[in-house]
Amino acid sequence: MIEVAIMIEGQNGLTWPRWQRIAQATEALGFAGLYRSDHYTNANPPDMASLELWTSLTWLASHTQRLAFGPLVSPVSFRQPTMTARIARDVDDLSGGRLHLGLGAGWQVREHHNYGWELLDVPGRFARFEEGLEIITRLLLQPDPVDFAGHYYQLHEAVLLPRPSRPGGPPILIGGNGPRRTLPLVARYAQEWNAVYLPPARISELNQQLDALLAAQQRPPEAVRRSLMTGLVFGQDDATLRRKLGSRSATDLQARGVVVGTGSEIVPQLHQIAAAGIYRVMLQWLDLDDLDGLAALAHTVLPQLA
Repeated sequence: MIEVAIMIEGQNGLTWPRWQRIAQATEALGFAGLYRSDHYTNANPPDMASLELWTSLTWLASHTQRLAFGPLVSPVSFRQPTMTARIARDVDDLSGGRLHLGLGAGWQVREHHNYGWELLDVPGRFARFEEGLEIITRLLLQPDPVDFAGHYYQLHEAVLLPRPSRPGGPPILIGGNGPRRTLPLVARYAQEWNAVYLPPARISELNQQLDALLAAQQRPPEAVRRSLMTGLVFGQDDATLRRKLGSRSATDLQARGVVVGTGSEIVPQLHQIAAAGIYRVMLQWLDLDDLDGLAALAHTVLPQLA
């Protein structure tokens, strides 16, 4: 059985009232989790309201009881990795062990330029990301002081105290589809791979590559869970679905990995995603005020997956 979670774009007008309503509804409706992006703003104007990621997740940790949650994903370009490890430990402990620590290299040029963060070229970006992953992993796993001499970061007898309540701390999730840079980092550091906007056939291909990379690291395939974040076009009925699609083709969208349809049409697509090896799908919910639609999605889809 595949699990269904909700993912929102936090830079698209997220305010405290909206975040609180969405979190409470997502939990009450029976979704498996609630995830959000970590951005200041979008790649193109206009700028909209955006709650800071970790502040919003701290509220979520203490105001929900069962939802899994986390960033999809938090770039190391925004926060020094020792600080990310400290925050993630504390938020995970506060939630009783429900955080998925989604990490990424960073990609969005506009927000890095506007807010003074150095994005680097792609090779440098991933080299810095790997150093950040190494530091976060060692701090979460290793009780002894950590020394690290990298190009981007240097640590001298760094300790993480108190130790995480969950052994090893929150599981690290790495998102992205790149077979050359991303998947090798997943195989080395992650406990979850989050594919992004992929159809089932491509997921299956990359899963096989990831299995081979894990074997090279002497890790079994089950050491890394597989999830998918993808778009959603949902209509409570055919007329609503046609209105939401507009001039777009449902077939073309599905070929790009987007889940499209009424409730009865979505369920077979979710079964295909599960057959490709995905245990949890995070469906993008872009209208932050459409709680009636969110309820309709839950009522028409979740019972058919039980």
